[in-house]
Amino acid sequence: MSALTQAARTETTPPHSVRAALHMRNVVKEFPGSPPVRALDDVSVRIDHGELVAVVGPSGSGKSTMLNVMGTLDRPTSGIVEIDGVDTASLPDKHIAGIRARKIGFVFQQFFLLDGMSTVDNVTNGLLYQGVPPAERHDRAIEALKTVGLGHRLNHRPNKLSGGERQRVAVARALVHRPAFVLADEPTGNLDSKSSAAVMDLIRELNDLGTTIVVITHDNAIAEALPRRVAVLDGRILDDSGRPS
Repeated sequence: MSALTQAARTETTPPHSVRAALHMRNVVKEFPGSPPVRALDDVSVRIDHGELVAVVGPSGSGKSTMLNVMGTLDRPTSGIVEIDGVDTASLPDKHIAGIRARKIGFVFQQFFLLDGMSTVDNVTNGLLYQGVPPAERHDRAIEALKTVGLGHRLNHRPNKLSGGERQRVAVARALVHRPAFVLADEPTGNLDSKSSAAVMDLIRELNDLGTTIVVITHDNAIAEALPRRVAVLDGRILDDSGRPS
């Protein structure tokens, strides 16, 4: 077992009664207007270490706002957002940025890779602001790329990779700092059907190794194929196939 997957398993050891990877309680998010627009309305959801969860809903359902609040990219108007046991809702911006950098991995529909850098350097960038020594950053980037099946593409530039391979690099970058959980926002949105299936297989494999992953999607077929499905509509949790929050 690789050092990366051993670390992932270590992160999954606390029982859910101790702390959750992510716990939103009675979260409201309003945007200014007359009247204000309530994008999230009393949302409560708990995601434990080791879970693989789909958050699914149509355009305008509130799932993108939910992603932003889960990822501490936006603050809730009210309610509690705990990341690995720490309530982030009222923390100063500097502290929230630190928690985001250490505790949350992001995978987006757009790969956001730098074409002028090799794949290993793109992944190494995920550790730039964590005080990790350069040699260790490099070693951990190689380990992450091997974990996603790209150990043979370490020195390739992103523009020489397929779409599926580029998304794998993005997943490796999200994993390299060993986060409490990974948020994957429409991770197959820019891929053909074959590459999409391969990326979803990778997500399941990583979860089997202990990585906690939340997939944000509009695709019901993707959501229904995952172990837990949280359906969002009009800013509320419509249905949650997991245990109650």
